[in-house]
Amino acid sequence: MNELETAVAETANDTPATPEAAGRQSGAWPLFYRHPELLNAAAHGTWRIKPAGAGFAAQANSVPVMIGEFAAAAHSYPLVFAGLDRTPVAVLGLEQRNRFVKDDAWQPGAYVPAYVRRYPFVFAQLTEMGESDGFALAIDSEAPMLVKEGDEGQALFEDGKPTEITRQALHFCDAFTRESAATQAFVKLLVEQDLLVDRVANITLPQGRQSTLTGFSVVAPEAFAKLPESVVIEWHRKGWLALVHAHLTSLARFADLLAD
Repeated sequence: MNELETAVAETANDTPATPEAAGRQSGAWPLFYRHPELLNAAAHGTWRIKPAGAGFAAQANSVPVMIGEFAAAAHSYPLVFAGLDRTPVAVLGLEQRNRFVKDDAWQPGAYVPAYVRRYPFVFAQLTEMGESDGFALAIDSEAPMLVKEGDEGQALFEDGKPTEITRQALHFCDAFTRESAATQAFVKLLVEQDLLVDRVANITLPQGRQSTLTGFSVVAPEAFAKLPESVVIEWHRKGWLALVHAHLTSLARFADLLAD
């Protein structure tokens, strides 16, 4: 049995507790990340990062997507809402693997989600006396593209200061976090309008194998069509109607996942 819910459960908390607690709360870190550390020149001044493939994502059958990606991602993947938090995700495979990663490379022509492009960097939520104290850039210290000794790749720091690649990662993670907040607000509205319905997909794979995809929901077209006019106008002005249409259109991509 293939449980989409299993993959998404690790991604629901995208702003985990402080890295100091990562050893005790490894499950709090999102998908792909094994041992994140707050990035700083004192501890990581000699670290470098080299170009890498997408092998780290080869076993992920889904990854989160932000609302700003819906239009592009809908051309490549089914977009559904997973888990109790209704996290929007791109479905990458019908089994516990990513059919878009082959030979350590993402399939040409398919949109690469920002969640994948962000790795191995991530924002960590800092806490003080149990309250949020902002975010800081962290990095997965066990990422395959990291070079901790030697001259291969690009330096993360030079003369104790962040290099361009580190600054770019900071800006990318900042934008990702802001987009995540907007995505959560959109999902909240879908829930408030009672538009999401749970679904289970029973699928016959090549060679007659059976797979069951669970733990996800979709927008119910009938309920969507009955939205009050005032809501439709508001959502149209904010671009949310287009997001729902992209989601509904993307569901046709399930058939593509059956291809070898």
